[in-house]
Amino acid sequence: VGVNGRTVRAQDFVGDRAQRLADREWNLSYHPQLPPHNPVEAGRWTAGEPDAISLEQGIAKTLGVGVGDRLQFDLAGILLESRITSIRRVDWSSMRANFFGLYPQAALPPGVPVTYLAAFRAPAREAGGAGFDNRLVNRFPNVTVVDLGASIAQAQQILGQVSAAIEILFAFTLLSGGVVLLAALVVTREARARDYAVLRAVGASHAVLARMQGAELLGAGLLAGALASLAALGIGWGLAQQVFDFPWQPRLWLPLAGMGAGAGLAWVAGSWTLRTLLRQPVAQTLRQLAS
Repeated sequence: VGVNGRTVRAQDFVGDRAQRLADREWNLSYHPQLPPHNPVEAGRWTAGEPDAISLEQGIAKTLGVGVGDRLQFDLAGILLESRITSIRRVDWSSMRANFFGLYPQAALPPGVPVTYLAAFRAPAREAGGAGFDNRLVNRFPNVTVVDLGASIAQAQQILGQVSAAIEILFAFTLLSGGVVLLAALVVTREARARDYAVLRAVGASHAVLARMQGAELLGAGLLAGALASLAALGIGWGLAQQVFDFPWQPRLWLPLAGMGAGAGLAWVAGSWTLRTLLRQPVAQTLRQLAS
């Protein structure tokens, strides 16, 4: 409810997400040791300090707070003040219990309701049976079991569709570059024929011209593949960071694959389009250009 003695109001923050985070209820927890999937990015983990709290780096950045700031919480009418001593990087995809605010020791006032949370992998559901989760609830009525299998499957399906869309976009961009390259080769075919004829007339061999043509085609293909890969990576970053709000892990093999595919496509298309220029006699080429 407060930061450094100042009352927190949702309208004081810019952006819908920041306003929602400022206005929502927080789940606070404590852990005597720093969780292995929560590395400290700033400050230090102060085990044993009574009023210390560690914040997740995303919410700290969104709310504009850092190490040394003091937060005030309203716990069922009881005010609790804590000092930020560290900023943690949380792996939200670890399928473990993660929290925005984490105390290094039990700092909650007595009498405050506490909920214990755990995650586990349940056995496979039995065909026609009540299942492990139903037996667990029947034995412990005060336990609430939430099956995340359907949610995880749906999230995996959405991510798979997004990945497929990015791959299709990458292929479409690469093919578009190939079509543009093919059109450019067709348009400049006459100029290339004249250049090749002049070079052969002054003594350039067939092997030299073939190497020149191959280097040009491979260079154009590498450039087209690199641009297509960068476009796909940029769209993937935008979807991950701005739409789905999860950490983005670039596929480092994509630029290499794009450049290789672009070079191969350019080589095949260019060699097929310009296949007759290097074999045509110089005199015949010059007569055709003159007419």
